[in-house]
Amino acid sequence: MDPFIPYDFQPSSIEEVEQKSAKHLEEISKRRSIRSFGTSSIPKKVIENILLAANSAPSGANKQPWHFCAVADKEIKTQIRKAAEEEEYTNYHGRMSDAWLEDLKPLGTDWEKPFLTEAPWLIVVFKRIYDVGVNGEIQKNYYVNESVGIACGMLINAIHSAGLVTLTHTPSPMNFLQKILQRPENEKPYLLLPIGFPAPNTLVPNILKKIDTSVIQIIE
Repeated sequence: MDPFIPYDFQPSSIEEVEQKSAKHLEEISKRRSIRSFGTSSIPKKVIENILLAANSAPSGANKQPWHFCAVADKEIKTQIRKAAEEEEYTNYHGRMSDAWLEDLKPLGTDWEKPFLTEAPWLIVVFKRIYDVGVNGEIQKNYYVNESVGIACGMLINAIHSAGLVTLTHTPSPMNFLQKILQRPENEKPYLLLPIGFPAPNTLVPNILKKIDTSVIQIIE
């Protein structure tokens, strides 16, 4: 097999590039974090397509140091919700600083996480801090956090592009996910994403994203 192959690139005009960038900005600006999910089921094929899109992300030395667990099983989702709420209750009643809790007020969040059982699917992203060879030897992975972060960004984008909604949920600590989903020691939970359609009449916080150029520096 040849070590390098031609890149299949279909050039666009500058006008087309500008139009595409503007269209993507308009579309992705509609993305919101959703905490209320409808009951409509999502086909497994849709979830597979979304995960394969995320799996195409770049990674250090192409090690792809991630593992995606997609969960639709109601019993397992219930276990995840119970464990997450136990950690979140402790967070909201002692672990979090007063300043942190004050910053969360505009979002209307609390320790209860019903979306973990309401959403038809949960995707749990694990980072593989190292790989294990066929003979049990440890194999190093590179830029693990950066690589998995990029994959998660592409995953969220793929979810939105498919016409679905999600929420980036990080109950802390998240070690219970490794136990419930029976993942090996070299994998550590990184992110939990409920996925589905929004519930009817879903409300979201009336907040603005920083989409003006004040957050951008361009040096020509």
